[in-house]
Amino acid sequence: MQSESNLNDRLGTLKGVEVRTLWPDEFSDFTPWLAQEKNIRQLGEALGLELEVEHTEVAVGPYSADILARDSGSGDPVVIENQLGKTNHDHLGKAITYAAALGASTVVWIAPDFTEEHRRAVDWLNENGSGDVAFFGVRVELWQIDGSRPAVRFNVVARPPVVNVKAAAMVGAGELTEARKLQFEWWTAFRQALVDAKAVPSARAARPQYWYDVPLGKAGIHLSNIANTDDNRVGVRVYLRQRQGGDAALAQLQEWKKEIEAEIGEPLQWNPNPDKLDKVIALYRDADLGRRDKWPEYLAWMVDRTRRFRQAFGPRLKLLAVTPEEVVEAEGPSA
Repeated sequence: MQSESNLNDRLGTLKGVEVRTLWPDEFSDFTPWLAQEKNIRQLGEALGLELEVEHTEVAVGPYSADILARDSGSGDPVVIENQLGKTNHDHLGKAITYAAALGASTVVWIAPDFTEEHRRAVDWLNENGSGDVAFFGVRVELWQIDGSRPAVRFNVVARPPVVNVKAAAMVGAGELTEARKLQFEWWTAFRQALVDAKAVPSARAARPQYWYDVPLGKAGIHLSNIANTDDNRVGVRVYLRQRQGGDAALAQLQEWKKEIEAEIGEPLQWNPNPDKLDKVIALYRDADLGRRDKWPEYLAWMVDRTRRFRQAFGPRLKLLAVTPEEVVEAEGPSA
């Protein structure tokens, strides 16, 4: 048995490092660093999102938003407000203003020193809003062991609740049809099954609708899973937005059709609705969601196919050369 002194000799001392030793200036140092692909991905992993940077220092009146990113799953804008000091009212107000001006669905406020009153303010925004905008408070930290190089940690101190507050309230108030209630309960169960299986890096809150989006790591392309209570079927679909190069992406993916279907293990429907602007690559199965005793079987199928789709399509999407097309996008899936 090793003595206590020998064990202690093998352990280092963990200590925090002042963030300005690495990033002296927010504008010229921290924001450009965070906008790099590797670093924005690390932030996304902490938040449970897949982020892609679109622009930095985006003009909003006389001010500018530090980073405008996009949620790869939904394609929705994400505003990131950086601050290299103790949180203050000025930056909170700017973050909300930028979100309103840029139509963001998610606001991320980053600072090394998050005061308790500002953490509570972020919680309050999540709890009392409509549920359509998510607010995150993130403490950026630097840590090192003895004389090692410092390591970055994004410590999420405030986040939106997992349950979609607006949808849950509508269910409780009886404002939804029976079909919408069933879909909300189904997607709630599906989300939990995805999390339990560790099938995806992020899983968004359930909503009372027939689709549920899962990120694929590329803006404009995602999995849009469906639960159709009229036709009694569920499905997993790659959804390609036309205004972001849907036709071109579909054509390139079809070049790998044989390999993709071999990896998934069954044939897919490639663009089954050619008259629609947005394109899909789909796999469906019969499923009567009214049979709750069958839900374990249906959920196992959906989680497994979601995992297979991500494994087959994810790496190939990074190889696409797609030119976005200027096509007006309708709200919600069109295919």
